[in-house]
Amino acid sequence: MAGLMKRALLAGAMALAAGGAHAQANLSAETSSAGNSPHLMMLHLADVLSRDGLADMQVQEGQTATNSIVNVGEGKSDIVTAPTILYFLLENGRGPFSALGEDGKALAGNIRAIAPFNAGAYGLFAPVASGIKSYSDIEGRTIWNGPPRGAALTVGRQTLMLGSGGLKEGEGYTGVQTNWGQLMTSLVDGSAEAFMVPITMPSDRVIAALSAGDVNIVSFPKDIWESEGMQRFLSAPGNAPVEVREEDMGYGPDQGVTLISEDGVFRSPGVPFAAMVHADMDEALVKEITAAYIASIPELEKRAPYAGNVNFDVVEQRATGFCGQLNLKYHPGAIAAWEEAGYDIPDCAE
Repeated sequence: MAGLMKRALLAGAMALAAGGAHAQANLSAETSSAGNSPHLMMLHLADVLSRDGLADMQVQEGQTATNSIVNVGEGKSDIVTAPTILYFLLENGRGPFSALGEDGKALAGNIRAIAPFNAGAYGLFAPVASGIKSYSDIEGRTIWNGPPRGAALTVGRQTLMLGSGGLKEGEGYTGVQTNWGQLMTSLVDGSAEAFMVPITMPSDRVIAALSAGDVNIVSFPKDIWESEGMQRFLSAPGNAPVEVREEDMGYGPDQGVTLISEDGVFRSPGVPFAAMVHADMDEALVKEITAAYIASIPELEKRAPYAGNVNFDVVEQRATGFCGQLNLKYHPGAIAAWEEAGYDIPDCAE
């Protein structure tokens, strides 16, 4: 991924040196560490904007999203990637933003979305040798369910409880937590019998687990998935449904990965993200940036095996988690670009 960013910046420099297309803006951007859809999206955007002569975008990688969303609200960064739950928490002064109080609401009012996507889904997977083939099978087992603290652990616990019909950590199963850097070791060292962790389709985490033996990926039980309570959960801020057909998951029949599902569809709560900008960013510039991004989505979907399964080209309300209690709106320039490209932005997100 570092090479991708270097190519994006080099392309802009070469265009200027050649006297060809001139960048119209110098933009600052923040995103996560390499290996996931937020990083892929932002580095791709930098490449495209430089190549098209629209902007030179300096990308800071490996940033913490809680800091990034504050920075864009304060006008310190032009474009950031962040999970949409952080907008909700910032606006309401909760969680990591509790110290901001009403100031958080003011900052949230400065933020607009330009492009939604997701960072995968909270997926339950386990070595075949564990015998775990359903959510109910986690009873009495040891499950890795997140880092020691934070949103990932909270949602991991919620997902396990909902999928199993009520099993809680410490009562129905034993939870194991390590930091993200230790996860790859945990996947193969036998310290856990199953894992509840955000995964893409395909996922490097599942592929890592394969080095210790064949793996089952367990879909959410369909009857629970379609229940009224689960639909309320999926509509809550920071949640969205992910549904991927088995043939689109990216695993071949000889790779040792088996989907456990009633109908060949993987279902699980997703992790909605968005690229965000300051509300005062020039409308014409935002429109150009968003239009260039939309036109390049087919290219973006070829840049990583999972990229076709994270909804880079989806703005539908349910899949993106917009509206309801989430007050995040699209920038007017982004709305114009998406709608001119034939997409329908939900009225509640305009």
